[in-house]
Amino acid sequence: MVKKILSAVVALVYLTVSFMAMGLEGTIKCALFLILPMACIWFSTEMGSFTGIMRGQYINAETPGCLVACGGWLVLMLPIIIGIMGLFSAN
Repeated sequence: MVKKILSAVVALVYLTVSFMAMGLEGTIKCALFLILPMACIWFSTEMGSFTGIMRGQYINAETPGCLVACGGWLVLMLPIIIGIMGLFSAN
């Protein structure tokens, strides 16, 4: 439950900042970006249990839900990580 609340807070901050900076179009683009990481965090077990054909590749083993959630958090936090790296590289 905590992971869902924290990820929702981060997503709401992203959406608020994107609306203030870029308006409705930027908010829609931001929302589209958030779909995959939020799904990986919220439904990690279900997404990790998928096996079958995806984009022409056959997936024959399940992925642990914790790894799916970690990947989701990495993608969700990527804009913040890039921003922090940009601040340090500017000096």
